[in-house]
Amino acid sequence: MPQTSALVLFSGGQDSTVCLAWALDRYERVETVGFTYGQRHAVELAQRPVIRSKLANLSGGSKLGDDVVLDLPALQSISDTALTRETEITFAATGLPTTFVPGRNLLFLTYAAALAYRRGIGTLVGGMCETDFSGYPDCRNATVQALAQALSLGLDTHLEIETPLMFIDKAATWDLADKLGGKALVDLIVEDTHTCYLGDRSHRHVWGYGCGTCPACELRAKGWNEWQARTS
Repeated sequence: MPQTSALVLFSGGQDSTVCLAWALDRYERVETVGFTYGQRHAVELAQRPVIRSKLANLSGGSKLGDDVVLDLPALQSISDTALTRETEITFAATGLPTTFVPGRNLLFLTYAAALAYRRGIGTLVGGMCETDFSGYPDCRNATVQALAQALSLGLDTHLEIETPLMFIDKAATWDLADKLGGKALVDLIVEDTHTCYLGDRSHRHVWGYGCGTCPACELRAKGWNEWQARTS
């Protein structure tokens, strides 16, 4: 039977906002879950209710359901990364950027699955992407789908994890937003979402707010410029 409801992992960033719009376009009811783990860019959490309210208006309001923010303080205490500490964003000896928080997406999806189980929801939606990303191993499709299988076994129920951005680049993500909601959704993403790792909302660029130099800002700007070039 087709799933009629979905739980979206919603951070307040560009990718998760596009995923939320995608889910609202496909499911009869959509709920959201966010996580606080001591992230430097915690300003994204403040943007979540703003974005939800505006997306509800754009989608007619009736599809968007409950929102929960789960506190995972242990993730900060066991990690030493540039997303949870005031340290420089660089590359570690592993070859991964120091913004990689080990186990973050694995924990997020596990907690989301437990919440979905209690709510009778069989589909999770996440913004993981292995096409235009920073190399995080827990963003890869193989990782996500292996976890979906493990969670289905562990919960003794079929659980799907949808990742609509998995195989598209950031330019295509902007294009997807435009196709889903036109100028209104693109403007919402520019003005209200937050992706900058440093939590900078004092600098406004054509593609949105951010420091402009962290990996997240660079990917977002690159995608915007490529999308603009494709559509001009």
